[in-house]
Amino acid sequence: MTEPALEWDDEAILPDLTHVVTEDDEPVDNLFSERQQRLLVDSLYASGMDLQPFVAMANVGLFFNANQPPFVPDVLLSFGVQPPDGDIWEKKNRSYFIWMYGKPPELVVEVVSNKERHEEEKIQGYARLGIAYYVIYDPGQFLNQRKLRVYELHGASYVPVVDSHKLTSVPLGIKLVPGEFEGLHGNWLRWVDAQGNLLLTGSERAEAERVRADGERVRAECERERAERERERAERLVARLRELGIDPEEDAKSL
Repeated sequence: MTEPALEWDDEAILPDLTHVVTEDDEPVDNLFSERQQRLLVDSLYASGMDLQPFVAMANVGLFFNANQPPFVPDVLLSFGVQPPDGDIWEKKNRSYFIWMYGKPPELVVEVVSNKERHEEEKIQGYARLGIAYYVIYDPGQFLNQRKLRVYELHGASYVPVVDSHKLTSVPLGIKLVPGEFEGLHGNWLRWVDAQGNLLLTGSERAEAERVRADGERVRAECERERAERERERAERLVARLRELGIDPEEDAKSL
């Protein structure tokens, strides 16, 4: 029998967090995983999309019970919530405590980096928390021949998403895109908007703006050169008419 999704009571007494460990100082899996996490988070905040209030976190504890260890997804995304507005070093502000935010995230991403990871085992736990989407990216194909698997919560269990480019419950899609990010080449997991456009990182937006500005300068220079050629052509024409004894200025006055 499948357990029902947990419910969160805003009026419940907040648990004591003094014994909770929010950081374990374990290193990031590898360079690619670290880059991939930052790419997903950075592009959300830099995209300029009207996503309403949201938080995106990488490698941060997702606590559902103060007396049990948290899940630690590589990336989590939660809509309709605000980032902490108090001291960021207060324990209640260091992680994603579901009872503090009042809801679970809509989406979590796990990036598989070795055969010892347990992404597939987490699926029941994430379903119990009521997380709408569970994304597993396995770039090295350690656990499955499919590099990207996206699951959507239906009732109390997940079902595979056929087309991850448009996720029905959130205003985003996700897909694999070959390219370079911060000097590393690979297939990167990227967000897309409803029209299929990539959500750009801050550096990509700056580069796009630089290219746009360069294009405007080139167009302005071409227009200046065109106007200069027209002026020189007109001057040559006037000079030729005068050689023929025709004064275009006088002819213009007589009209």
